[in-house]
Amino acid sequence: MIGIKKKAHGQPRNRWLAVAGGLLFASTAFTAPALADDNDIWHRDTLTGDWGGARTMLDNHGIDITGVYTGEGWANASGGMKRGATYNGRAELSIDADLDKLMGWGGGSFHVTGYQIHRANGGVGSNFTGSIGDPSNIEARPSTRLFTLWVQQNLFEDKLSVRIGQLAADDEFAISPTAGNLLNGTFGWPDLMAANLVNGGPAYPLATPGVRVQVNPTPELSILAAAFSGNPAGHNCDDDPQICDRHGTKFSMSGGTLWIAEAQYAINQGDNATGLPGVYKLGAWYQNAPFADQKFGYDGTGTRVTLASGQATDPDNHSGDQGLYAIADQTFWRSSDKAQSLAGFVRMGGAPSDRNLISFYVDGGLGYTGLIPGRNEDVLTLGVAYQKISKDAASFDKEVRLDDLGYPVRDQETVIELSYLAPVTPWLSMQPDLQYIVHPGGNVQNPENTNLDTANNAFVLGLRTTITF
Repeated sequence: MIGIKKKAHGQPRNRWLAVAGGLLFASTAFTAPALADDNDIWHRDTLTGDWGGARTMLDNHGIDITGVYTGEGWANASGGMKRGATYNGRAELSIDADLDKLMGWGGGSFHVTGYQIHRANGGVGSNFTGSIGDPSNIEARPSTRLFTLWVQQNLFEDKLSVRIGQLAADDEFAISPTAGNLLNGTFGWPDLMAANLVNGGPAYPLATPGVRVQVNPTPELSILAAAFSGNPAGHNCDDDPQICDRHGTKFSMSGGTLWIAEAQYAINQGDNATGLPGVYKLGAWYQNAPFADQKFGYDGTGTRVTLASGQATDPDNHSGDQGLYAIADQTFWRSSDKAQSLAGFVRMGGAPSDRNLISFYVDGGLGYTGLIPGRNEDVLTLGVAYQKISKDAASFDKEVRLDDLGYPVRDQETVIELSYLAPVTPWLSMQPDLQYIVHPGGNVQNPENTNLDTANNAFVLGLRTTITF
């Protein structure tokens, strides 16, 4: 199948081992220290409280330990490749250290995050919808893996910071605060990068070695630049990249270098700001690795031929790839008591058509906070994402169709999502979610259908629960 990012499914034995690991993580969080905490369980920040004072003691020494469990059920009610339901679960453990408090290292900090990921009945995107934009932004192959691991040095009263280690670009680049309340993966690390960069680029669940520099010339302006190892799966990976780097410890240095830079202008960010907050970003990326042409290759004689001819034996590689993007995220209205607000976002970007599956991308939406009186932290978010299949990839389809009249021509995929994030307690939130996906995979054939018809528009329902321990 063309145009669909495939994720391999875990074997039953690995699945149950993953579930057991998640249960073990959860069980350790409900131990005696939680019962010894004096705070009201419904109002404290974490489920397990202060661990009988141990958490405060660690914090006084600069150490913060956070455990989060995210569980979600998804059902593809219609369309896509097939109907069905699935469950995703992710246990997360993060440790952050203020190295100044811990060991007298002024301006230094340390961070590490690991995941235990499990699922039942395959992934909703890879197994049911077949879409480029995965309905779940935590869907991944079952595994226990290291994600990010870095140290950071701040200098000149935090006007300069340097971060080095195993980094994820989607932690800091190309993200919108309002879009971040949506669950489809493309509203996080946009598919302009996820579908075009080598093995998805340095983004969840695969980080890579890299270095990031941030300069803050003024309180409003920040400039970020980073260099990442280009292939998170490692050299000669012909399998699912999450299999090639099963535990996140490959520390790949292959695939050239991905360079990315972003300028951020943030206004009215302080609690005492009188104006409405907003952030505006402009970014660009370049990777110095081979990128195969979407339409042409070379035959055994070295002659350039179309891929649709079936005669190509070698790729027609381009030297490098690049793209541009821009983001605007602005609050339009806020009540006098700041209990309610309306914000909107737009992200837009493009990449060359000859070497990329997606040549143009745009998403946008609205987020309303405090819709229900008395529930000031609830957020209702509507988002729409459009991604255009490049003309060269579509041209390949058109040539194939000359011989196979039933072969579809890919054009675009559109995701429409409505999500409601409701904190139940400070440590527990629930998030029902609806998604409608037009032309999953960009309008591809459905391998689950014996007639190889195109995958119909998909309607997906989900419910996510997040617990902070």
